[in-house]
Amino acid sequence: MRNTRIWSVAVTGAALAMALGGPAGPALAAGTTLVVAPNGDDSAPGTLARPLKTIQRAVDLAKPGDTISVRGGTYALTDNITVTTSGTASQPITLAAHSGERVVVDGERLPASHTPVGGSIPRAERGAIHMEASHWRISDLEIVNGPYGVYCDGCDGNVFSRLSTHDNYESGFQLQGSSSGNQILNLDSYGNRDPRKNGESADGLAIKEGTGTGNVVRGARLWNNVDDGFDAWEFASPVTIENTVAYGNGFNRWSFPDFAGDGNGFKLGGGSPAPATAHTVRNSVAFKNAKHGFTDNGNPGSLALSRNSTHSNGGTGFDADVSGGTARLTGNLSIADQRAAAVGSKTVASGNSWNLGGTWNASSVLSTDPGPLTGPRAADGSLPKAPAFLVPRSGTAVGARF
Repeated sequence: MRNTRIWSVAVTGAALAMALGGPAGPALAAGTTLVVAPNGDDSAPGTLARPLKTIQRAVDLAKPGDTISVRGGTYALTDNITVTTSGTASQPITLAAHSGERVVVDGERLPASHTPVGGSIPRAERGAIHMEASHWRISDLEIVNGPYGVYCDGCDGNVFSRLSTHDNYESGFQLQGSSSGNQILNLDSYGNRDPRKNGESADGLAIKEGTGTGNVVRGARLWNNVDDGFDAWEFASPVTIENTVAYGNGFNRWSFPDFAGDGNGFKLGGGSPAPATAHTVRNSVAFKNAKHGFTDNGNPGSLALSRNSTHSNGGTGFDADVSGGTARLTGNLSIADQRAAAVGSKTVASGNSWNLGGTWNASSVLSTDPGPLTGPRAADGSLPKAPAFLVPRSGTAVGARF
């Protein structure tokens, strides 16, 4: 049968980048647009008038340069969406909600979502969306109740933007293996938990157990997850984190027995032994987490933490005291944490609130109300404005600004 799929209008690399929040690139050639809708038919051509029914069918058909446009509705999975075909740097494959419609990918019916206590999830079943592919642009999807929300292993050059991964049975988003040059932009990941491990491993966002340069997290909000907000356990290459928020992590909201959640806002390493990795975090905030705001977690590498803020964490605001660690902490702010900072003998700490002297408490800042920052995102997916949150009344140039 002749292929009757519709063809999309060619777009420039800059236009696609603007839509997905990534960098501009060379002009892209036109590709096929495949439309998916809950009332579609997988034997249909995938046009707007005759859409496909499942995202998986569109993924199987997609080639470099193609776009998968998903109509609004809930897609209840009986098998996870598996992505193994890659785009190219000049012709990525796009998977996105259609025209601002709400798309929910629901993994509640996946067997791996209900792995028993002490059980393990087979690698191929990890993730409502399981990716082993590169050069995709995935945006504006809500992913819930999966055995992980998004699981990406061996992935390069992808852009994930404006995703919401919540109430999954493992981490909301996990990137691992040999994975380079990925951008995770304006992610909301919350309420993820792992009954099979009593809270030991479900993070909002994990870039862990792997290596690969050029991975960037920007504009994420990671909250009320059972373990950590962000986790870089055993990831041996630097990750850059900017303008990101982690709060309320590590509390046993699910009444798990033998609770094992850690509760850090940002866990910046770990392992036996922990690799020495120079992660960078700037203009980010961690508040009201069960344990530390930011922690090296045994990482002896040259962490760089600048202009970040912590507030009311159950442990230390800035924990960088690993023996031999060479972290550099500059211009950071701690307010009402159990302890402001713990630094090692080789840590360089300058211009931070605990270095400046004086009293730093709730009355030292314009506001400790996170409401504006935790409210609805802007139309383009960026974080809402919070111009007073944890900003020193004195105007001192410490801490993050939103």
